[in-house]
Amino acid sequence: MKRFILLVTILLLTPFLSFANTIKNVAITAIVEHPSLDQIRDGVKDELADSGYTLNKNLTVQYKSAQGSSATAAQIARQFVAAKPDVIVAIATPSAQATAAATKQIPIVFAGITDPIAAKLIKDWQPAGTNITGVSDYQEIGPQIEFMKKIVPNVKSVGYIYSPSEINSTVVLKNLQTLLSQQNINFIAVPAQRTADISTAANTLKGKVDLIYTTTDNNVVSAYESLVKFANENKIPLLASFPDAIERGAVAAYGMSYYDVGRQSGKLVVRILKGEKPGSITPEIGQALRLVVNTVAAKKQGITLPPEVIQSADKVIGK
Repeated sequence: MKRFILLVTILLLTPFLSFANTIKNVAITAIVEHPSLDQIRDGVKDELADSGYTLNKNLTVQYKSAQGSSATAAQIARQFVAAKPDVIVAIATPSAQATAAATKQIPIVFAGITDPIAAKLIKDWQPAGTNITGVSDYQEIGPQIEFMKKIVPNVKSVGYIYSPSEINSTVVLKNLQTLLSQQNINFIAVPAQRTADISTAANTLKGKVDLIYTTTDNNVVSAYESLVKFANENKIPLLASFPDAIERGAVAAYGMSYYDVGRQSGKLVVRILKGEKPGSITPEIGQALRLVVNTVAAKKQGITLPPEVIQSADKVIGK
């Protein structure tokens, strides 16, 4: 009789045990919270939802921000590794590097990394054969310079504020230096190690540049409103490589949607949750580029957008 009761109990519990084993755990970390990186996170979560993963049913998601600190990023990486999730999504270069240093076993999907090769996350754009794959936000600099010239046709000098500790920013800096010098356009790059240094760095560009070009340098993006304030007060057009900057006061942006980068990264996460090894998945680059302009910001920053730019824009704010 006892054996019968035990057998019935096991049979009754089996569906619940099976269900528990199907719950997937995804851990997401970002170096800092700002709209662009937040959109990557949201894109990943939405892709998971659309692929049949429901929070508190067959999915758990934990998220932690390093609040701009590389030391905190390393601490979060160690905490995640100890928790043994099915996949870790690492948003932005410092968080991806910290996570990669913390584990060689748990699958890692990087997201929003400009140059994962320079960051030593992968060796090339082939399947890595390791625990790492992901989606880069790399953009060719040539089209970005053509974009600058369309917005400010007579540009003679370009300003660029960057964090020296962010590989994504220094890679862009080197490429800008090379290509702008080939076109006889002056290039002034000003370092800003901390978010608090952005305003001071911007002031050094006053009267020296025809535009300021911004990328997803995490310090710069975190303090973007102060940069917009400087651009408005000094009538210097602020351009960006990411469309999210438009809502925050940039004149024009040409680049990929970070929400789309998140969705694309989420597809890789789903493939891993379904059994693929990250080392067999080819790293990807974000796909769709969009031109977005802000006519209100243009007036505040002292320029009139050429009609052909407005007509060709994917989105116009301020019409």
